[in-house]
Amino acid sequence: MYLCKSYFSFNYGTFSTEELVTAGAEAGATTLILTNINSTCDAWDFVQFCGRQNIKPILGVEVRNDNTLLYILIAANNKGFQRINEFLSEYLREKKPFPPCDSPDPIFHNPADGFIIYPLGNKSPEALNSNERIGVLPGEVNKLLKQPLASYPDKWVVRQPVTFQNKTYYNLHRLLRAVDRNTLLTKLTPEDIASTQEYFLPQVELLTAFRQYPFVITNTYKLLDACSIMMDFGVDKNKQLFSASREDDRVLLEKLARDGFRLRYGANKKVKERFNKELRIIDQMGFTAYFLITWDMIRYAQSRGFYHVGRGSGANSLVAYCLQITDVDPIELDLYFERFLNPHRTSPPDFDIDFSYLDRDEIIDYMMKRYGRDHTTLLGMYPTFQYNAIIRELGKVFGLPKAEIDDLAVKGYYNGNSRGESFGKTDTDKIHRAILQYGKLLQNFPSGLSIHPGGILISEKPLSSYCTLHLPPKGFPTAMIDMFVAENIGLYKLDVLSQRGLGHIKECIQLIKTNHHIDINIHEIDKFKKDPAIKEQLRAGNTIGCFYIESPAMRQLIKKLKCDNYETLVAASSIIRPGVGRSGMMHQYIYRYNNPGKFEYAHPKLKEILGSTYGVMIYQEQVIQVAHEWAGLDMADADLLRRATSSKYRGKGHLPMLKEKFFAGCAEYGYPTDVVEEVWRQIESFADYSFCKAHSASYAVESYQSLFLKTHFPMEFAVAVINNFGGFYSRELYFYELMKTGAHVHRPCVNNSDYYTNIHGKDAYVGFVHIKGLEQTFATRILEERERDGAYADLADFIQRTAVTPEQLDILIRTGALRFTGKNKKELLWEGDFLQKKTKAINPMPHPLFKEPPISFTLPDLPVYPMDDFYDDVELLGFPAGDPFTLVDDDPSRYLPAHSLAGHLGETVTVLGYHITHKPVRTIKGDTMSFGTFLDANKDWIDTVHFPPIHAAHPPQAGFYRITGKVIEDFGVYNIEVTRIEKAGIKTRTLQTV
Repeated sequence: MYLCKSYFSFNYGTFSTEELVTAGAEAGATTLILTNINSTCDAWDFVQFCGRQNIKPILGVEVRNDNTLLYILIAANNKGFQRINEFLSEYLREKKPFPPCDSPDPIFHNPADGFIIYPLGNKSPEALNSNERIGVLPGEVNKLLKQPLASYPDKWVVRQPVTFQNKTYYNLHRLLRAVDRNTLLTKLTPEDIASTQEYFLPQVELLTAFRQYPFVITNTYKLLDACSIMMDFGVDKNKQLFSASREDDRVLLEKLARDGFRLRYGANKKVKERFNKELRIIDQMGFTAYFLITWDMIRYAQSRGFYHVGRGSGANSLVAYCLQITDVDPIELDLYFERFLNPHRTSPPDFDIDFSYLDRDEIIDYMMKRYGRDHTTLLGMYPTFQYNAIIRELGKVFGLPKAEIDDLAVKGYYNGNSRGESFGKTDTDKIHRAILQYGKLLQNFPSGLSIHPGGILISEKPLSSYCTLHLPPKGFPTAMIDMFVAENIGLYKLDVLSQRGLGHIKECIQLIKTNHHIDINIHEIDKFKKDPAIKEQLRAGNTIGCFYIESPAMRQLIKKLKCDNYETLVAASSIIRPGVGRSGMMHQYIYRYNNPGKFEYAHPKLKEILGSTYGVMIYQEQVIQVAHEWAGLDMADADLLRRATSSKYRGKGHLPMLKEKFFAGCAEYGYPTDVVEEVWRQIESFADYSFCKAHSASYAVESYQSLFLKTHFPMEFAVAVINNFGGFYSRELYFYELMKTGAHVHRPCVNNSDYYTNIHGKDAYVGFVHIKGLEQTFATRILEERERDGAYADLADFIQRTAVTPEQLDILIRTGALRFTGKNKKELLWEGDFLQKKTKAINPMPHPLFKEPPISFTLPDLPVYPMDDFYDDVELLGFPAGDPFTLVDDDPSRYLPAHSLAGHLGETVTVLGYHITHKPVRTIKGDTMSFGTFLDANKDWIDTVHFPPIHAAHPPQAGFYRITGKVIEDFGVYNIEVTRIEKAGIKTRTLQTV
């Protein structure tokens, strides 16, 4: 019997699951057994692929401790497969070795549920139970001469492992083993690798090998006949009930939703029609429990004071809005409920719920406890080998030096794919050719197990009915299946995601309450939308720190659209996506938005569908609408088209069929061919990275929440962003934003700083967390001691109470954290060295009975330079804790300020900028250009365009630059088209004056 491994025997097998089954069919196999090493990742894909090839699938696992093969488990039925999953999960979650061959506890509690196959020599036949067998390799037949065959004739079966396709893939297997063992290829041992015979040996050869022992072949066929596995693909296997019965669920959901409806809409009869329709569809399609489970999670989060954003297509639902799962009003934006849930939809809907990264783990833990760890798990995923990682891993295996690996990594040629990476021909030596040859074979192999960014599965039956669970470093049980397998077998995920934007909001509200004694209701979205001050912030693009709308590209887009309202911000959140920009639709939208009435629709009927977005498709719903209402596809195919154009969708094979239907439908309506081709181009090019409108609307809600806090409580907001470790930019920029609000930013201080940055009035102290090299345990000790016995009186008091080490004291002195003593850094370093040597032999006493007066010192004149603090800031904080332009060795007043660019349109100007970020992009010709973002001395933005020659000669990096170029304008946004850029120096440390 063929005991097969796919590449889900990670870093061992070389078959994809589909290739494995196809190869089995070509070898004439009528039955295949999947026995990956300690893994059942692709079990259900294997079953499905076997069904397509008319092959009987049997599921099992090869159990190993490191390189040692213990036994092979084979499921006789679904209960047996469940038991295999339970067994693997127990040992993988607890990270303990699997039990040896002579373990007294049976793996299969009912012998009829499965078989255990031992390698020849691992267990004697007299010790076998009724469901245990000894597997004999074709090359081991001669060893049967010394076995008690007559006494135990039914205990022997054929064992033919299948690991690779041929000699080439055997070599790839060896490379994978070296990667897995983190060793050179030449240092692999025989135990590390498979036998050269582990391929689909022709059945004639197998039968010939055992011709003297026909009972072994008979036993093998009997075992195969005794096994079967069944799976109803696509049948909903999620938790079916929230309460005691489906009817109770229906009544409860309706009660909760109607309460929410009164709160959101009062007695609006027109809206109630849609509300009742949604309730009916939710009940008819069996999603009542799914809504209630999500509501229950939100209720728990609210009870704990956690903030959330409900987004994705779930925000199309009026019922979800009434349950406070989302804060997006689907009536206001005319959101399409059928995009979320409809009888024709071919895929299940799901909710995407964002929590702060600080709160998400508690939510997951609640879900695990609420619905049981046998029924609740995180969803898995598989990172894959891609170009750079392949080159580096194989380079190490062959023993190449790092410099040579780096050089080889750039030899892949660009062939126009989305990542621009491939494996090209090379005229270099034999090892380089081997790396590129085998690297191409290795591309897209799964490299191990990982965790889906947010998916949670909650099943009706125990999860072991479908998959094995393991325990990654995250600490929560995680399924050995990915989202595609889960969906295929009917387990539909609930996405519980995390982001830092909600952390900003939560902390800012707490700071406002502490500093101003004001309670903020952050869910007053309607109020925020009408706020004139927020409208002005938006128009000006003053959005730094605000979720999703702070990047340079987004700020410029907002200004180009003169955005000051919710609906335009929703559109901006979608057209900023790469797909819309790549298709040319973003520029079209901006032009049409600013020039209404000065453009024509591609077809009159498209005006009815795309009128709200000026004839431009910017939302996923519009793909469905155009396909259904314009091209005549039915709703199921229209929704399938939306999915088939997405990179996340597994079934891209549907696209040619859908394209044919699309063009056929348009032909029936008599549309011009060029119009049809252009509409299809837009669909195909933009949908891969598009948002559904509800998703964009959800993002815009959170953007408004951040904007409200930034507008009315700018200092607290900037501190909250800093303490949640920023957003799009580095933390440095957010400190400058804090300075712009009028706050006085102070360097760390042992008497005033906390672990995170704090603010009292207008005084903000940089937190200890930002000091490089300062140990967290010691920072905590500083704070605990200060809390217990008050502020530190002097250096000796600090040393005595904290028992600081010389290295940690040196860091604190150099950051200025002991400046309260009134002494300069050099004096403190000298004094600290003396005091620590004096007390070195004495155990530190944090709370001495009698406090000694401080020792006075007479020190030599130690020179102090004003630039010392800035140099120490850059070294120990990573940025200057003050105006960065203090460092530049130039006079900023000599240069044009950013706010004056509009008055010099078309002219060549020179500005002095401090580099913040830049974005490289590839041109149509394959060259690299970039868009730069700088600050001027007023901390205003300078946006620049660097065409390939300029970018190649001077790619922007950290520091100050003198930038010369022509001022250009696009819809009211000014940039500099750079013609010359040069680095400006910084002042020397020993400069006498600043």
